[in-house]
Amino acid sequence: MLSIADRTGRAGRFLWSAWAGLAGLSVFAAAWQLGHEAYGSFILPSPAETFTSLVALLANKESWALVGATASRALAGFSAAAGIGTLAGVLAGYHPAAMRLARPQITLLLGVPPIAWIVLLMIWFGTGAGTVMATATIACLPIVFIGAAEGVASRDRALDDMARAAGAGPFTRLFRVALRQMLHTLFPALVMALGTAFKAAVMAELLANAGGVGEQLAIARANLDVAAALAWILLSVAALIAVEYGLLQPLRAEFETWREAARPWGVKR
Repeated sequence: MLSIADRTGRAGRFLWSAWAGLAGLSVFAAAWQLGHEAYGSFILPSPAETFTSLVALLANKESWALVGATASRALAGFSAAAGIGTLAGVLAGYHPAAMRLARPQITLLLGVPPIAWIVLLMIWFGTGAGTVMATATIACLPIVFIGAAEGVASRDRALDDMARAAGAGPFTRLFRVALRQMLHTLFPALVMALGTAFKAAVMAELLANAGGVGEQLAIARANLDVAAALAWILLSVAALIAVEYGLLQPLRAEFETWREAARPWGVKR
């Protein structure tokens, strides 16, 4: 177990490394400004204009509620997909026959665009929050399944044999050996699935008029208010980043402490 000092040091290093992300955002803002100067405010408002709209949205308590509604729906769909996909992926990873049967289904789910699922779910269940959450779940499920299944299937079976020879039971080998090896493919899949959940939720809200950020984007489109649309997009992305770096990345660091020990001395990534 890591001590409080170790966790504090790791958090400090993580915060210090944020300068690289800020540098990347500065390059993006510069390219954005060039696009604004080339095409004008009607096509692409400047970062300053968008920031002004963003500040106005943040000053309104209703905007926080709308972002919270979108985030909660996306997280509900993501959580369902993470639970179901991980369990199904572990089972498929242990049984090659199940993996062969599941691959066509996963290909089918990946091949159907989210907008098609939204239309079907609107017909079946209406235009409420359930449609948004179900769309996010379906969009995320195959991604999580593949990450879990490939992680278990590619595990080092020699380690499992060693644990068996040492007297470890099936559940001990599962949780102490197999699942720990699965994390190196599962966490990247979870990060990708989280982003997919937010995108699917916003798309479903926009098409189904189900409130949240998606409905506000539809209103901005109707009013030809590009600055407001970009501000809502930035709010949605900010919510996604807050969840990823406030929840997923700390969990990954907690479960994959070996990564810190495996780094060569003096090498920063």
